[in-house]
Amino acid sequence: MIAELNRLVEFVEGHLTDDIDVARLATGLGTTEYHLRRMFSSLAGMPLSEYIRRRRMTLAAADVLTHGDLLGIAVRYGYSSPDAFARAFRSVHGVGPGDVRRHGGPLRTQPHLRFRLTVEGNIPMDTRITNRPAFRLVGHAARVPLIHHGANPHIQAHIASLPAAEHPRLKHLSSTEPAGLLQVSADVDPDYTEGSELTYLHGVAVADSAVVPEDLDTIEVPAGTWAVFHTKGDHPSALQSVWAATATEWFPSNPWRLRPGPSIVAVLDRGADFSTATCELWLPVERA
Repeated sequence: MIAELNRLVEFVEGHLTDDIDVARLATGLGTTEYHLRRMFSSLAGMPLSEYIRRRRMTLAAADVLTHGDLLGIAVRYGYSSPDAFARAFRSVHGVGPGDVRRHGGPLRTQPHLRFRLTVEGNIPMDTRITNRPAFRLVGHAARVPLIHHGANPHIQAHIASLPAAEHPRLKHLSSTEPAGLLQVSADVDPDYTEGSELTYLHGVAVADSAVVPEDLDTIEVPAGTWAVFHTKGDHPSALQSVWAATATEWFPSNPWRLRPGPSIVAVLDRGADFSTATCELWLPVERA
């Protein structure tokens, strides 16, 4: 995976003024666009689209300082108008191209990324691989923004809004793995952009043939392979640390890649105030 990401970065570097077809590039690298975008975002700390924009505006700054009209520069970097180019330029540098041309700056440079694998072993990766038939996730869903670190207040508010009787009711419906009450994230942006919206479902897993109450939301999950990571400790920091380590340590070291589908957290045990928990993180995977 590290080699694939570095080849991706080198391709981007050589085509910053071109239209970059990430899906076609991923196929050429022997992987999928979904996995490539998720791994890039996890390891680089920014979406691939954001990195491309920053690198383009880094090079564009030199053109603004040394070349001709702004329309020509805008077109060179794929923008249809000077206004669209100026907005992208300002979002990276904090000032417009006219200001840079007059004053020489300020400029914010996005360095050329290079990925290196460093496995420190500080995150125990207690993992199992399981093949599951098709099943359903049922419960109460809401659209919430993605937050990378700490508790998500939007998810907390959604769960708090449910009547107390819903939790035992949902537990009673649970009939297949992952067992118990589940925290489900679906329809996640492949770039894993913080602030982008996802579907969060508080619910349980039931068999594909199960009868689902009409008042519950449903996510259909096709048959497939899952990597299941066991986590234990401070919540949610222990879970988030293992989630991050799947990208930095587990996927680069194993012949698996992410496939589209929901990610699922099963809470197996928890402290009275939920400051500690034992969980399973379920990620949909396929052979790389």
